[in-house]
Amino acid sequence: MKRLLLLLPLLLTACDPPRSSRLTIACKNFTEQVLLGELLAQEVEAEGEPVDRRFYLAGSYIAHQALTSGRIDAYVEYSGTSLTAILKQPLDRDPARTLSTIRNIYERKFHITVAPSLGFEDTFAMIVRSDDPRFFAVRNLTQLAPMANSLRLGTGYEFQSRADGLPALQAVYHLDFNDRPRVMDLGLLYRSMAAKQVDIVSGNSTDGAIIAMHLRVLQDDLHAFPPYEAVPLVRDDALREHPALGRALKRLAGQISADEMQSLNHEVDGNHRDPAEVVRDFRRQKHL
Repeated sequence: MKRLLLLLPLLLTACDPPRSSRLTIACKNFTEQVLLGELLAQEVEAEGEPVDRRFYLAGSYIAHQALTSGRIDAYVEYSGTSLTAILKQPLDRDPARTLSTIRNIYERKFHITVAPSLGFEDTFAMIVRSDDPRFFAVRNLTQLAPMANSLRLGTGYEFQSRADGLPALQAVYHLDFNDRPRVMDLGLLYRSMAAKQVDIVSGNSTDGAIIAMHLRVLQDDLHAFPPYEAVPLVRDDALREHPALGRALKRLAGQISADEMQSLNHEVDGNHRDPAEVVRDFRRQKHL
């Protein structure tokens, strides 16, 4: 019996599915994430390193679990999302302090490196139709506040529930919208706006639909939202085992502006191009 107990851990380990020796790059389930995952994958493959893609993970929590368990090796996250939604830290509106906090926690608790920012921030954004006369003189959220009670808000599920989303917005600007927010899938927000079923939506500042529909992002002039810098999260063991990954991350640091990211999103969502093709063109333009 004692011998059997000693053998049991070995038997259980032998039954675990083998972890692939290939590098696995992941992303969450929206256009920008697919583009960033593809960009990182192509940059690593350019060095001759094969890559497995595990795209369209259903949200930040799933991606975090996959990364910490070793099922994936890297994906791109946003600093404010890491801080509040994943690591459950108090909201912090200072970009440098936010990065420092998440770097320390990821390394200490999970042996995960927060790589340098890709160069842009994709923040929550309150968006209106630029052809709506009610908003001709409205440029920021402070100016929006007096008229909020006449506006119908459309929002995604995460924005409504996350501490850094609607609760933060209301706490800073004291916005009292007309009726309860109309909560829907992100893909339906802009359709609802085009159909004039809502007056204002909570989107993301680099959404391609902003270009396609000639929409206006209202300035968060009191900084209700934390910084959301796009930062690759990478397992330390993956960096040791795949040196090409570290070199790729260095080349990509600071390479994408917010306007460039918005244009890339528009190429996919507005012009219906293949993400891999869009990324290849972008890498050629950047001489990557």
